[in-house]
Amino acid sequence: MTKKQTKEQNKMTTYRATMIAEGVEEPKNEEEYIQAWQCLIDSGVVWKLQGWFGRCATALIAEGICTMKTTD
Repeated sequence: MTKKQTKEQNKMTTYRATMIAEGVEEPKNEEEYIQAWQCLIDSGVVWKLQGWFGRCATALIAEGICTMKTTD
């Protein structure tokens, strides 16, 4: 397996991020768990999912673990 294939397989998609956040897929480590939530926040998907996703995201932002996506 090449590095490119491995990197593509590990790419965080909104689907994969949702599965990690919901506990369906086990993250490799805490960093990947946070990356999943940040992905959902950056894409805006987190605000369109069930209410607890938004509440968890808001808590992670308030705690400084994740950040709101900044507009350019």
